Amino acid sequence: MAEERRFLSASGVPIALRRRQHSASCRELAVRGPRLQLRSLSAATSAVWLAAYGLFALCENSIVLSAAIFITLLGLIIYLHFVKIDQESLLVIGSLGIQVTSAYASGKESTTFIEMGQVKDVVINEAIHMQKVIYYLCILLQDPEDPQAVSEVVPLFQSSKPRLDCLIEVYKSCQEILEQRKTAPQSS
Repeated sequence: MAEERRFLSASGVPIALRRRQHSASCRELAVRGPRLQLRSLSAATSAVWLAAYGLFALCENSIVLSAAIFITLLGLIIYLHFVKIDQESLLVIGSLGIQVTSAYASGKESTTFIEMGQVKDVVINEAIHMQKVIYYLCILLQDPEDPQAVSEVVPLFQSSKPRLDCLIEVYKSCQEILEQRKTAPQSS
């Protein structure tokens, strides 16, 4: 069962939240940002190449044109492979842990797995950024030496930056599974 809802990011860009429930204790939550716009990419490339052509016309040196082409292609590859994230997903499995995946525009995926024994809680935190209060979802990791302390905070959805209404949906889904995990040992 999958459902998709539309939200806005902190910067006002439309994003989509897809919720898929695989079982009672396994949910996948994916936030998909806007795809790369061919129009803006073409405009930026054309502007760089026109500026390079203008420099070529002034100095009559073909290295300027070659360098402009090389730099824009290299910049595009770096942008697509390391910067532009199309989708960020969170797979919460009550008995195993939480898998965080970022899918880049080039097709590359980056995945991190956090064992459920390390997870203390999932919370919505707030931060002040450029005279604005922004909210973000994060996983609190339990300190192995002191179970009451937090050893690390792992922020989620750093690229898409969903607004609070979207974060609340994800938070509720995560808390349902975490509550099942907390009550399961007591009922056994």
